Order: sequence, then structure tokens, then C-alpha cells
Amino acid sequence: MSSHNNQNVNGWIILDKPQGMSSNQALRKVQYLLHAKKAGHIGTLDPFATGVLPLAFGEATKLIPYIQENEKTYEFTLKFGEATSTDDIEGEVSAVSSHIPTQTELKNILPSFCGNIRQIPPKYSAVHVNGRRAYDLARQDIDFALPEREIFIKDLTLNNYNQEEATADLKVTCSKGTYIRALGRDIAKKLETCGHLTALRRTKNGFFDLSHTILLENLKNTLYKDAGVYQLLPVETFLCDITVIAVTADEALKLKNGLTLSLQGFEPFSGTAAACFENKLIALIQNKENKISPIRVFNL
Repeated sequence: MSSHNNQNVNGWIILDKPQGMSSNQALRKVQYLLHAKKAGHIGTLDPFATGVLPLAFGEATKLIPYIQENEKTYEFTLKFGEATSTDDIEGEVSAVSSHIPTQTELKNILPSFCGNIRQIPPKYSAVHVNGRRAYDLARQDIDFALPEREIFIKDLTLNNYNQEEATADLKVTCSKGTYIRALGRDIAKKLETCGHLTALRRTKNGFFDLSHTILLENLKNTLYKDAGVYQLLPVETFLCDITVIAVTADEALKLKNGLTLSLQGFEPFSGTAAACFENKLIALIQNKENKISPIRVFNL
């Protein structure tokens, strides 16, 4: 990896993560292909899951803390009558039930899973237990309990129901920290049966959706064919979601040096906003004691 390749990889690649690969493996693979020094991803997907995985490179990684709170949308298939150790197809069958709910029974209970609800994460998850990952303890058959957490389900709908196959295709929009495998497990439990996920696909992560994505294979082909040139989405892509304030060259320089600006002459704003000069992101800013003060500065 020559150093000139390592210089200016700033921006986003929205990967359609393939099945059978962890989010981190996918990130490292793309980072290697791009010769990028700095990389991170937003919202971990299970190895068996596919779909929208935003990968940030260079200066875009500074935005991860501000974007990872965004809501996410998933489509998933829940199979009734069999529970597994991992709540998905990767685990061993851990319980069976001959009771298969009807479509009406399923539809009737879905509203009870909307709004603020409490959920226990799956034992095979990356939650920390006394400094160790839950899945490490689960693999070693160590007995442990995970605390309930509050999550928010904005929307939960049934797309299709197959009584013969005992499968339901569902769609959910939810807050960060929601485990869809746990949601499937709990839906089955409420219907007095057991179940596990056979498919999971994230269709939206914040403002990134499937229309922004590229398949890993296509990315590889593009990079090899075009001698290592791939158009990353610019760092500024996320600005569709945030207040943007235009600054002059002089003001941009002040912000980059960590100085504050007077609010006079600017539209008042609350929360986090972005300061841009000639459509380039200069800094994330906040209104502090009637002054514009930089939170994160960008070198673009």
C-alpha cells in the first residue's frame, strides 16, 4: 500500500452487506480495497443479515457519533415452531412447539410491540457482561442474565403470512439498540409458541437506504477495472438531515482554529448544525451562549 494511495480517502460507501460476513469483516475488506487509513461503520449487522451498512472513511468517521442514533428499518422472516440458541438460522434448535398461530392472531398482537417497549437482548449478542461479550460467554455455556433495555418501535407491519410454511414476513422501523432477533423471539412467545429468524435485511439506516448501496462484488469489479478509482459519496452527504449554515472564508478559518463566531447575521439554530464554505463541510457547530462554537472540525 503506497502512501500516496493512503492520502485522501474521505467519504462514504453504503455497502449492501453480504450474508455470512460480520460487519467488521466487511468494513476491513473495503478498507483494504480502498487503501484507506481510517474507517468505521454505523450500526452492526449480524453475519447472517444483509443490507444497508454505511461505511465511513477518513473525515467521515468523525460523523459516526452524530449519525448512529438514527432509526433503522428491517425486513425479516420469522419461522414459528422452532427456537434456536441464537434466535436465528445460525444456532442449534433449542425448543420446538406444535402450535402455529394464525395470521389473525399474529396481526392482533403486533400493535402491542409498538412504541416504547422493553427487550432482553439475545444471549448471542455483542452486549458487554462484566467486560466480556455476551456471545463469548454463550459459546462457553456460561450461565448469565442480560438486563432488559428500553427500545422504541415506530412501526411494525406484516407483509406476508404462509400458514403451511409457518413463516411470517414482517417489516419494522425502530430505534438504535433494537435486536430484531429478540423481537422475533418475543413475538413468538406472546403467541404461545417459539420461533427464530430465517432472514434479516436492513433496508434503511438513518437517511441511507438500499438505493445508495453497492454490492461488495460490484465494488471489487469497479476498483479493479477502473484502476482503483471509486466515487465515494462525499462526507457532506449526511447534511440532508441537519441545519446548514454558510460561512465566509474568514469565518471558516476561525472555526477551523477552534474560535467562536458571533451569532449576529446568522439564522438562529438549536442542537447541532453544520458550517459549510463553498459546499464543503468545515465544522459541526452548536449555539453556545449566543456564540457559534465548533464541536468537530473537518479537513476537507
